[in-house]
Amino acid sequence: MRFEDWPDEWQEWAKLTPIERFQESEKIFAQYLAMGGSLDPDPDPSCPFYDPQTSSSGPAYGRAGLRVLRRGPV
Repeated sequence: MRFEDWPDEWQEWAKLTPIERFQESEKIFAQYLAMGGSLDPDPDPSCPFYDPQTSSSGPAYGRAGLRVLRRGPV
């Protein structure tokens, strides 16, 4: 896929410098945490170190969990 064929949002992101991308990522991450996002990793029952008693019991602060609603361009 050529750059000209990318969605406008992708082109804007690609034109940013690495430090600008990092700063934008910080803003997105702060918003994710403000919405109740968690830094806890997803439990993996197939892992030999998995302990169901110590894994997170649910979403932070009793809020609904966050999940991807769509994948790909808008």
